[in-house]
Amino acid sequence: MSSSDPASRPPAEHYSYAVYADPAHAGRFDQLRFSGPIGTLLAETQEQVLVDFLPGLEGSTVLDVGTGTGRGALLLARRGAVVTGVDASPQMLEIARERAQREGVTARFDVGDAHHLAFPDRSFDAAVSLRVLMHTPDWRQCLAELCRVAREKVVFDYPALASVAALQAAGRRVAAAFGSRTEAYRVFRARGVEAELARHGFAVRARHRQFVFPIALHKAIGSRRVTTGVEGALSRLGLLRLFGSPVTVVATREGAR
Repeated sequence: MSSSDPASRPPAEHYSYAVYADPAHAGRFDQLRFSGPIGTLLAETQEQVLVDFLPGLEGSTVLDVGTGTGRGALLLARRGAVVTGVDASPQMLEIARERAQREGVTARFDVGDAHHLAFPDRSFDAAVSLRVLMHTPDWRQCLAELCRVAREKVVFDYPALASVAALQAAGRRVAAAFGSRTEAYRVFRARGVEAELARHGFAVRARHRQFVFPIALHKAIGSRRVTTGVEGALSRLGLLRLFGSPVTVVATREGAR
């Protein structure tokens, strides 16, 4: 079962909680992330990666951790999965429920913390968590919880240390240290992620790398044609495989069918 020690819980004032508890931010979340030509490209790519990494969803149980406004959860539900979405922000979940009702899709949405999931061990066929580990106070605890509740697969993503995006992350961390209100996300070494998965009996089966150049740069340019052209050329040169970020991973439990 999940840990319930209040002393081990992360601080509610951490930006990853405070920002998404703001109703105004929750209301414009999808517009900020998925609007415009690059936002649309990101949404389409995210959906395709989920479909590729979680085939044969009909009847499968899936937990979407850090579901936010429910975009990923509803995609999986439309493909036949029995989906539960959890998020620490009631404001984000309110939008997720409204979206589900509007789209006529059945999914359950509950308040919950990624560090302490209120579900028994191996209670879902798969656990998904996108754009979460980079922000959480304790990413190892969150990854351990994903592995604990997943019977077969976990799918998650992270910004890579070996990427141009790592420079942006470093800049944000410096700004945060000087008092700026910014999302000072972390970046990850692939070996560190793999080692943590191995501790919980999981191994990486596939990866998807998004861009060589930072998403923020592509959004600033605002041209899907330029982004696909430039990133396609970099991929053909082998640079995407080396420096692409964010990285989406599917890992399976050793011995799972």
